[in-house]
Amino acid sequence: MEYRYLGRSGFRVPVLSFGTGTFGGQGALFSAWGSTDVAEARRLVDICLDAGLNMFDSADVYSKGAAESILGEAIKGRPRDQLILSTKATFRFGDGENQVGSSRHHLINAVDAALKRLGTDYIDLFQLHGFDARTPLEETLSTLDNLVRAGKLRYLGVSNFSGWHLMKSLGIADRYGWSRYVAHQAYYSLIGRDYEWELMPLAADQGVGAVVWSPLGWGRLTGKLRRGTALPESSRLHATADYGPPVNDEYLYKVVDVLDEIAAETGKSVPQIALNWLLQRPTVSNIIIGARNEEQLRQNLGAVGWNLSAEQVARLDAASATTKTYPYWHQAGFSYRNPTPV
Repeated sequence: MEYRYLGRSGFRVPVLSFGTGTFGGQGALFSAWGSTDVAEARRLVDICLDAGLNMFDSADVYSKGAAESILGEAIKGRPRDQLILSTKATFRFGDGENQVGSSRHHLINAVDAALKRLGTDYIDLFQLHGFDARTPLEETLSTLDNLVRAGKLRYLGVSNFSGWHLMKSLGIADRYGWSRYVAHQAYYSLIGRDYEWELMPLAADQGVGAVVWSPLGWGRLTGKLRRGTALPESSRLHATADYGPPVNDEYLYKVVDVLDEIAAETGKSVPQIALNWLLQRPTVSNIIIGARNEEQLRQNLGAVGWNLSAEQVARLDAASATTKTYPYWHQAGFSYRNPTPV
């Protein structure tokens, strides 16, 4: 398993982490993702560790805390220092007025609850699951810094931030000497390349590593979708399509056509090619893979240990290219002043 630095930190992480959104199966969205129980989770963790993948990602809202609890049970008895645990909080977790957001009150409670569910006394990477415009950034960042100093959190990240959200946060952290965000858990895929427009240049400049969620385009790049064919009955998109990023069908099939060509050339699967393409993108530190069963997990693990050729990457780049929104299309015309990160 290849390891990379997490942003501009000294912390090394595997290029793949295992996402636990399939653990628990509680609620409309997460039951469609999967319903992995403790016994199944232990087996999946074993497979990950055998492959050198020792990073596991969760969130308090995944199945209303059940995903964290199941992960905690699945890793029980294993050497803690050989595991990397990441989780997230910010979204509503309960009916109370203060059970949502990035306030001091909510973050302290959320971290303590996550530690209990995970069965550990520290979290390697803690991420805000989304931006909270209602809470002063100084309150959020000072609270997170205190939690780092208390030994409950090791590294900090965010998820689903816009460029100005992230840059303003980094500026305040620098002003007061507080712990910086070193990771941004962001949506990025061959059919969702908006991350490249502003967040990637920001990440390169500020040393923030991308931890990619939904690298297969919300399940559209699993190799099951083809032009002129009906959505398979087994596809989770029947239940989850409205929750995820929209994708134009013709654009999707244009990308899938090239993926199929390269699959025939390489002997690799469509998901493996889509994941390998991401691993060659600038600022990417880690990709979160998910699996409802052992077969899916082993398939995704096969994305590492080899590389697409430069020519194959170029073909995928061309097939998935889209017109950027303003001001990014304008900036792209002046590459000598706004170079693409490498």
